[in-house]
Amino acid sequence: MDGFGNNRVMSIKAAYRRVVSDGIIYIIFVCLFSALLIVGIASGIHALFIVGSRNAYGTYREIPVAILISTYIFFVVSSTGLCLISSIGHVFGVKDFMPLARRCVYLSIVTILAGFLVIGLEIENPSRMVLYNIISPNMSSNIWWMGTLYGFAVVFLTVEFIFLLSAGKHKQAVIAGFLGVITEIAANSNLGGVFAMMHGRPFWYGPYFPVYFILSALITGCAFIIFFVLLAYKINRCNIDQPTRKALESVGKLAMLLLVIVMVFTIWKMLTTLVSGPSALAAMSALLAGPYSFNFWIIEVCGGMIIPFILLLVSRSKNLIIMFVASVVMIFSIFFTRLDMVIVGQIVPLYWELGVEEYSQLHIYTPSVHEILVVLGGISFCALAFLLGEKIFYGFSHEEQASAPEETKQEINETQELT
Repeated sequence: MDGFGNNRVMSIKAAYRRVVSDGIIYIIFVCLFSALLIVGIASGIHALFIVGSRNAYGTYREIPVAILISTYIFFVVSSTGLCLISSIGHVFGVKDFMPLARRCVYLSIVTILAGFLVIGLEIENPSRMVLYNIISPNMSSNIWWMGTLYGFAVVFLTVEFIFLLSAGKHKQAVIAGFLGVITEIAANSNLGGVFAMMHGRPFWYGPYFPVYFILSALITGCAFIIFFVLLAYKINRCNIDQPTRKALESVGKLAMLLLVIVMVFTIWKMLTTLVSGPSALAAMSALLAGPYSFNFWIIEVCGGMIIPFILLLVSRSKNLIIMFVASVVMIFSIFFTRLDMVIVGQIVPLYWELGVEEYSQLHIYTPSVHEILVVLGGISFCALAFLLGEKIFYGFSHEEQASAPEETKQEINETQELT
């Protein structure tokens, strides 16, 4: 037992040395993201407990949820996508994806915790949410199922990550990973159901969003893992090994396929909404030719679909620099796609169809300084956890060996020797 304790202390000391001795640029970014995280949390606490969220945040009665909810969606949907990308390899046995297992699972945990941080600073009483979620469950509520399932997902993903770090625990990691996939998909579809089951918001209502959220989760997961893996090798100052390069090629090809599918989904969403009721039509008009048209056509369509597809096609999933640029464009665009989805669904007044003069114009929303700082805090948490994780877990070295079954380890070793 003493030996185990000593080894653990030595591992912590070694991780600490790697963090503090990695160069001035790395330390500057760690300090920067730490400061932004503290400012974001302080801003959320100030908004909730000092001035009140109704005074500090840009939301109001007609638009009760806004950028903080869209940021929460951005993070938790990304978590689902990373979990699914990880499961393709070490759960479902596709060898090309195995080198990404550890980092995917770790980032999945980080992004879901970032989502929890943001939504915890959005709701007025987060402690009550946790308490009554347990002692007074409402099993007819999509929100209850979403929160509960994401909570279980964190547990399963954490257990899976621990097993992936442990030698000879592949079977246990597969079981935990499979449970994580089930809970992530269920939670993600329930999140889509929160919007899809709102009769009073025609732009959201219908079966589209539960399915779309799962599809967009996979795309976001592809973008995240390409971005973070390439950035990780730059931080660790090492060349990408052949198994990881091959894994990224497979992710790039999967991303191209998914982008084509989401283009088809988007076209049908537009067509079906354009022939629906006046409220949904007004929302879609605002998106296509109104105040949100720039966001839709330039950021969402061009930046989130067309440009990344062209870049990935040109790169043939082999040029890592072009793939990195494509992932950056996708992540940026997906963030604003989530924001547009949340806001556009609320800008049409509830009495629009009745012709009430008081509600004859679209609502307007502008994020406040407090909201922007909380969003930056959530992003900084994700970035800081990534930077520290790369050093604490030593760049997830030999992760393909930890995630691979015994019969493939010899093949991986031989590949590494050749490269």
